[in-house]
Amino acid sequence: MPTILITGCSSGFGFETARHFLAQGWTVIATMRNPKPDLLPASDRLTILPLDVTCPDSIAAAVAAAGEIDVLVNNAGIGWLNAVEGTPMPIVQEIFGTNTFGTIAMIQAVLPQFRARRAGVIINVTSSVTLKNYDLLSVYTASKAAVNALTEVIALELAPFGIRSHVVLPGQAPGTAFGSNARERMVQAGGFPEPYAEMAQEVFARLAAGTDEDKTQAEDVVAAIWRIATDPAAPVRLPAGADAVALFNG
Repeated sequence: MPTILITGCSSGFGFETARHFLAQGWTVIATMRNPKPDLLPASDRLTILPLDVTCPDSIAAAVAAAGEIDVLVNNAGIGWLNAVEGTPMPIVQEIFGTNTFGTIAMIQAVLPQFRARRAGVIINVTSSVTLKNYDLLSVYTASKAAVNALTEVIALELAPFGIRSHVVLPGQAPGTAFGSNARERMVQAGGFPEPYAEMAQEVFARLAAGTDEDKTQAEDVVAAIWRIATDPAAPVRLPAGADAVALFNG
C-alpha cells in the first residue's frame, strides 16, 4: 500500500487524516512537534516522528526516517487573529515561518525522491479565508494565500515529472483547537490595540454565529485529502466543508 507523510498530526485535521489513512490500509508517517506515542491506534503501518517544519535539521531527519513516501500532506499550521497594527513582527515571522516557509521546506525535502520516481502527490492544507477577505485575519490570510499561489504554480512546473500538487481549503472548523489556540496566542501577545476593540467583538460574534452543521467538520477535510490522494483527476484547488464550498462557488 502507498505511504503518506502528514505534518501536524497532534490534533485536528492532521490527526483525523492519519487515522483515516491507517484505517484504509495505508502506511502512515504521522509527524508532530512533540510526539505522542499513544495518540493513534497501534499499527505496524504507523510511524510517529518528531518534526518541526521551521527547523531544517528536523525536516531532514524526519524525511530520512520516513524513507520512500507517495503523498505529502502539509497540514502543520498556526493561527492568528489580530489587526496588522497589533501583530508584532516576530509573530509575523513565526506565522510565515510555519504556514508558508515550513510548507515550502517540506516540499523541497521530498521533491528529489518524487522526481527520481516520476511520481508523488503534494497536498497543502490552507484555508477558505483566502477566498474572501475578513477583518483581523490579514497576516494569517497572507500566509495561507501565499501557499495557494505556490501550489498552483508548482502544479505546472512539476507536472512534467509526474508529480501532482493540490490545495485543500477548509472552512471554519468548530471541532478543532485551532481557533482557541489563535485567541490564546493573541492574548499572550498583548491583545487587540484599543482602536480595534469594537471590531474584535464583532469578529468574535461572527465566528460564534451559525450552527456547527453550517461549518467545516474534520471528516470534510479528510474526504478532500483522500480524494486528492487517490484520484489523479482531482482539481488543484478543493474546498472542504459546507461554508468553504459556498465561498468557493460564490
